[in-house]
Amino acid sequence: MNTYINPVLPGDHPDPTLLKVGDDFYHCGSSFHFTPYLPIYHSKDLVHWKIIGRVLSPEKAAMVTDKPSNGVWQGAITYFYGSYWIYFSSGGQWFSKADLPTGPWTAPVRVTENPKTGPLGYDNSIFVDDDGKPYMVIKNGQKVNRLQALGRDGQLTDSVINLDWINAKLQYSWAEGPVMCKRNGYYYYFPAGDVSGGQYVLRASALTADSTKWERLGNFFKPSPDPANTFPRPNHIAAPVQLADGSWWTIGQSYQHHGKDDWSGMGRQTSLYQVIWENDRPWGMPPVSTPVVKPALTNNKTPWRSVHSDHFENDQLGDWWHFLTKGAAAGVSLTQRKGWARLTPDSGRTHLVQKETDHFYSVVTRLELNTKDSAVRGGIYLTNGNQRVFVRLFSELTTNRRIVLQLDTAIRSVPYPQGKTVWLKLERYEHQLSGYFSTDGKKWQAVGAPISAVPLDKVQPNYNSWVGTSVGLFAEGGLVDFDLFVCKDGFSLLPAIGNSNHYGIQTIHADGDQLVTNSSLHGGWLMISGVDLGAAGAAKAVEVMASSTKGGVLEILLDDLEQGERIAAVPVKAGKISSHVYRLRSASGKLSGQHDLFVRFPAGTSQDILLKSIRLLTR
Repeated sequence: MNTYINPVLPGDHPDPTLLKVGDDFYHCGSSFHFTPYLPIYHSKDLVHWKIIGRVLSPEKAAMVTDKPSNGVWQGAITYFYGSYWIYFSSGGQWFSKADLPTGPWTAPVRVTENPKTGPLGYDNSIFVDDDGKPYMVIKNGQKVNRLQALGRDGQLTDSVINLDWINAKLQYSWAEGPVMCKRNGYYYYFPAGDVSGGQYVLRASALTADSTKWERLGNFFKPSPDPANTFPRPNHIAAPVQLADGSWWTIGQSYQHHGKDDWSGMGRQTSLYQVIWENDRPWGMPPVSTPVVKPALTNNKTPWRSVHSDHFENDQLGDWWHFLTKGAAAGVSLTQRKGWARLTPDSGRTHLVQKETDHFYSVVTRLELNTKDSAVRGGIYLTNGNQRVFVRLFSELTTNRRIVLQLDTAIRSVPYPQGKTVWLKLERYEHQLSGYFSTDGKKWQAVGAPISAVPLDKVQPNYNSWVGTSVGLFAEGGLVDFDLFVCKDGFSLLPAIGNSNHYGIQTIHADGDQLVTNSSLHGGWLMISGVDLGAAGAAKAVEVMASSTKGGVLEILLDDLEQGERIAAVPVKAGKISSHVYRLRSASGKLSGQHDLFVRFPAGTSQDILLKSIRLLTR
């Protein structure tokens, strides 16, 4: 796999920072009110990322204001003086440090302010010069842009370098999130415009406050040549890093929308961009929604970033989970009932959520309600940042026991007299949500007609409290036990257009369907990320819905296009869209867990096989 499709960090990943130490890359950014705060991501190839820990627990976060739009801003990860450091903003600048990026991280220390430097702001970064000397790149309000060195104790030292002239006339709107790098003797300063976009660059041959020594080079990103690009005006980039082969790369954020198709509610998603140099002038390669050649780096079997399934087999939550308030964590236990997550709200609603990463998926859970609580509700939760726009698919114990799918005034319900235990499934197909329930997790019944998720997916007031949509579980009115959380369920339909990465394919609209076919004589492929294959041995066969003019074979592989295991070679007969079933084969034993699922089209002909969907079968 030599190409990738942006974003590489899908879902809510705002204000990204990037650190290269040896052959490893680390990312952190703003958490806002999502807690535990400051998740650290690791990658070997800049494309595949996984969370390896969190810096700040609620117990150590007394300084953090616990409400939407507040919380922890910035999350600037860096390395200097032999330690890893995180600088963040929460009513002032703070830092924690660690010997390893996985932690443990020290308790936060406040950065001392002084009259000459002024307030230290909320959108800062750290620049480390060639000699190893670190500087805080300070941003406060619209017009304050400054630099000051840091000592070995992490505190400010030396004299402030005043760069307030950079945005004195609001040339760059807010000139927020500034970062710096150095190359060929030049210092490069990259301010962003504002949350709507815009990224700019200046350069100088010395770190000086003298505006005449700096050149304004204009826009950083080249214009997009892709009319179908869904991530316009990227900005708030991380400081570019240089690889061993001499190439330079950065990551940057953008809201997703194209025409009337608005996914801004998912938050600011982070993409990977190569940086090229023309006469010591940096250019960010243009944003496109087509395949891009990836860095010359090797992945270490890290899967594509997706929502995690969880069977709650450990005593502690995985780092992929978060809460929307500090207190919500107290309402979740993995020890009171072994193998289950128990959610116990003290009042109102409690929750356990992750960042939503996809437009196509099915979430499955099995839950048990506490029958002693007559008002108890529990189920699947999909919510915006301040929990004012949300979707719930839930079971409730009222006079008439029922299953309910609800988004605001859109309500679907069906009676469920069978008891306190039920399986629920929420299926997302772009902006359409469908609810299902089951007594055994195999035979599903619909909870009325689908509902529109547009109120949740579109741009939100106050930019969704600066965050994006979360998906997970909730309980209200009493105790609810959850046996599992599965996403993306492989035994539900996996639309081919819901792929996260591809090459040599195109989407075709035919008879009301969105179909995928190869556009190259060399074949072509697509990858559906994070597919859950169920318990060991549960997946016995695969069903492919496809049509073909001449007939051919679709290969299905796990985790890697070249080195991954081929688990099926599905013959697609000539004819209209129909079901094609093939027995799964695995030399490694019984298939289980989450995997990136690759589908490879046959070479020799293009646009012959039209693929609609894939689904795993238990027999």
